[in-house]
Amino acid sequence: MPREQPVRLYCFANAGAGVSAFHGWAASVGPGVAPIPVLLPGRDRRRREPRVTTREALLDDVMRLFTGAPTTPFVLYGHSLGALVAYTIARALHEAGRPGPALLAVGACPPPHMPPEPAYALGVPDAELLRTLNQMGVVPPGTPGTDPGGIPDRAVKPVLRDDLALARALRAAACTPSPAGPLTTPLLVVAADDDPTVSPTAAEGWSRWSEESTSLRTVSGGHFFVRGHELPRLLGQACRAVRRARRVTHTGN
Repeated sequence: MPREQPVRLYCFANAGAGVSAFHGWAASVGPGVAPIPVLLPGRDRRRREPRVTTREALLDDVMRLFTGAPTTPFVLYGHSLGALVAYTIARALHEAGRPGPALLAVGACPPPHMPPEPAYALGVPDAELLRTLNQMGVVPPGTPGTDPGGIPDRAVKPVLRDDLALARALRAAACTPSPAGPLTTPLLVVAADDDPTVSPTAAEGWSRWSEESTSLRTVSGGHFFVRGHELPRLLGQACRAVRRARRVTHTGN
């Protein structure tokens, strides 16, 4: 028998970041799962490309990854801003009548209908915005381009500003009723027990964003639990469950 193809796990990072948080995930997710970090324009090796700040520009860039009929199930995971990106992709596939993810997993992100924190207001001065974000724990220590206190320098500030604009645009688009009706993709919502931006209770609000089942899992850590080992192990288990369910469906057992 031919070897079964792995479940593809597309990963989308938080605001201001590239894909470094997903380095090492291949070993952590376990067998049968292939993590695929998705790098958005304007950072790392794509730093010379214009950053996306609207739903339309985002979809123009990422939908190329989902052309044709998938031969194996795939899963989307988004962290913080990445959760809104992953949701936007799942909804776009749903509206286009194309095969969507077998599972949509979101982490460290309030559901779209919850207003963002005041610190995310786009009009405040850089110093105030960054100081508040740092106090909230949403600027990861050790991020390239930060000072010892974790505050991004001038090279990172424009990326963060544009990502916050993208987050605002995606929340507004998500709150506009879809012509295709509600999403019908199962949801896995992951929250941390010490995340100052979204509590497990607030994360439960994602249940209203799909007509399918929603599961909530709480992990240890703060906002950047994406950098630990607990999250990729959890997602690996979820991906293998997706593959087992697909086998059962295809065999009729």
